Amino acid sequence: MAENGNFDWIYNPIKEKLREHISHINYISFIEKMEPVEIDGRFIVFEVPSENLAQHITNTLADKMREAIIKADVGVNDFRLRVAGSEGYSYNAPSDDDAFSPPSNLDKKFTFDSFVVGKNNEFVYAAALSVAQDPAGTYNPLFIYGGTGLGKTHLIQAIANKIIAEKPALKVIYVTCEQFVNEIIDNMFTSRGPDARDRGNKLRQYYRSADVLIIDDIQFIENKKAVQEEFFHTFNELVSKGKQIVISSDHPPKELTALEERLRTRFSGGLLFDILPPNFETKIAILKRKAFEKKCIVPDDVLEFLAQGSGDDVRTLEGRLTKVIFASRLHEEPITVELAMSALNEAVSEGKEEITPQSVISAVTSYYRISKADLVGKSKKKEIVTPRQICCYLMCELLSLPLIAIGKELGGRDHTTILYSRDKIDEMCHVNDKIAKDVDDIKNIILKK
Repeated sequence: MAENGNFDWIYNPIKEKLREHISHINYISFIEKMEPVEIDGRFIVFEVPSENLAQHITNTLADKMREAIIKADVGVNDFRLRVAGSEGYSYNAPSDDDAFSPPSNLDKKFTFDSFVVGKNNEFVYAAALSVAQDPAGTYNPLFIYGGTGLGKTHLIQAIANKIIAEKPALKVIYVTCEQFVNEIIDNMFTSRGPDARDRGNKLRQYYRSADVLIIDDIQFIENKKAVQEEFFHTFNELVSKGKQIVISSDHPPKELTALEERLRTRFSGGLLFDILPPNFETKIAILKRKAFEKKCIVPDDVLEFLAQGSGDDVRTLEGRLTKVIFASRLHEEPITVELAMSALNEAVSEGKEEITPQSVISAVTSYYRISKADLVGKSKKKEIVTPRQICCYLMCELLSLPLIAIGKELGGRDHTTILYSRDKIDEMCHVNDKIAKDVDDIKNIILKK
């Protein structure tokens, strides 16, 4: 868990609204005893000192709290409660919107300032920036396509982050296509009873009320007729209202042959921009940027070595850098070309070494630069809890051990905590690109890929 002060920027506006919606006695007795400890998607997570307090808040104050959080307009719209000493959510106060309001999965690090511009992407960068500055202006819809790992997600999330920061009155919805598909399918097959029609209408209204709708990896809508039908009408309604649509894909519309012709036509009717693979100079710039983000100084000759023969995928490029930084920290040696060659050759030559609980723990602690004592200890700080949960997830995935054994390796935690951590990270990998990337990087280090 993070310190309370870390959340002042988001909690102070919420507290102002809470004072307006909740009586003074309830505010003093209950609200002041909550401590914000985490932002989990669209939820702000509060820690409370006791089960009784959590029950009272859930049973009597939840609606007013949720109303205050929404009116604060700080990027979250719901809350969860966690009793001190528990890693899971003891109390979750879901709103009626849960069935159709996917969690926010924007990575705040994906900004225009952190995007490395080169000859391969300067035009699409300019188009994306233009959309962020003037939604529904020149480029609508904006369709960005290109191979895996070239920066599509970074750019479209940068659009969302900039609009949210500079035009807070606009409703921005960023969603992966997988999330969108799951929302539609879940609503079709799990909504039963008299309120089914109402839930479907709420889902429809949620997306059609957007001022800016951004969908990542639209290719996943192929071969899903019912979902295409829903998106077709959502697309038409938003465009007719003058709302901005941004779409990314791994291929241009004409190559999405399993997509209905009417959708391909509408996609092609907007502005199409492709992201090309970076040239050598851009690869160097990307590596410098990534090294800076990792707070690591990498000599130019090492950057040049890493850029050579790295292929076109920026993620592969960053993966090579991650392996070298990991090797430097693991062996406590300075980063040199020799170390880089050794680290990359070792990854190739060692192949599938036996994976043990200690090798997973070592990879996680080295990656996050934390101690094993912290990882297996009782700390509730988010910078410790997240690596611990990722360690649980990777042990469950990579080791044939019972949950009790994994819990023993991680400080004697019970199997329910291991299950919670595993499922939490599995969920986050689908909605949080940063978590997904960290898990992938650590897994590659463990498997020496």
